[in-house]
Amino acid sequence: MTSSPRPPHAGSRPDPIDGTAALGGESAPARGYLLDNARAEAGERFVWLAELFDGVTRGHFDRLGVKAGSRCWEVGAGGPGIPEALAAAVGPTGHVLATDIDPSWLKAGDGYEVRRHDVAADPPPEPGTFDLVHARLVLVHVPDRARALATMAAALRPGGWLLIEDADTALQPLACLDDSGPAQRRANRLRDAVRELLARRGADLRYGRTLPRALREAGLVDVAAAGAFPVGGPACDRLEAATIRHVRGELLAAGLTDDAEIDAHLAAIHAGELDLTLAPLISAWGRRPAEHPSALG
Repeated sequence: MTSSPRPPHAGSRPDPIDGTAALGGESAPARGYLLDNARAEAGERFVWLAELFDGVTRGHFDRLGVKAGSRCWEVGAGGPGIPEALAAAVGPTGHVLATDIDPSWLKAGDGYEVRRHDVAADPPPEPGTFDLVHARLVLVHVPDRARALATMAAALRPGGWLLIEDADTALQPLACLDDSGPAQRRANRLRDAVRELLARRGADLRYGRTLPRALREAGLVDVAAAGAFPVGGPACDRLEAATIRHVRGELLAAGLTDDAEIDAHLAAIHAGELDLTLAPLISAWGRRPAEHPSALG
């Protein structure tokens, strides 16, 4: 995996794997995942999320003992960055399964297996076999989070680790911490508007802080958590611009802003006028007990 950001496809979305049709899209009803994979902006978002958080995630993989020969399931993978990193870590004697409800940005044959899978509706693939199951920025958007979490826990072998990373946008809701002028206040208004759209689609804006409890309630042990909080820089700027372009139509349709405000915000980002930040990413991990393996289904 390269450390420098690189759009996986130059401004366009790849053909879906195995002819899978894209989910969502411009004509989709106002429900389901707001930041779906069906638009070119999704690829940009994957690049900048990787730049901001892949180092954090890889550090947790090392801490949890991912090594040559490990079996790993990457849930809601989105782009190829984390599956590639896992494939490099486990080597030819290990196995990496990358799944998504729309796997079109994943690259079959790059050292990991790709499957279409809905973690909230489908049974766990190869239950009881994985050393690590990981999901980042997935469950916050899933209405039936408890079922999805149970599916991932059931995929673990006894002693295997579940690592869940999700944002808590209610913990830190601002786009600009330094609310010093009109451009910064406009950025914060638009961040509030995006949060409103997410809430309307069923996202839990407080989910990150609940992860340790959720893992314990799923029957996991040795639960711990940490947070990551990027503050400013080009990756934050570019992620914000891609996100606003991605949801522009929904913002306008909901009457939460207008074209002039969006254009002014994008211009301010391009001019480098804003110190943009993100909500904290909460990473929580827990282990399936080695004894009583049936406790997790």
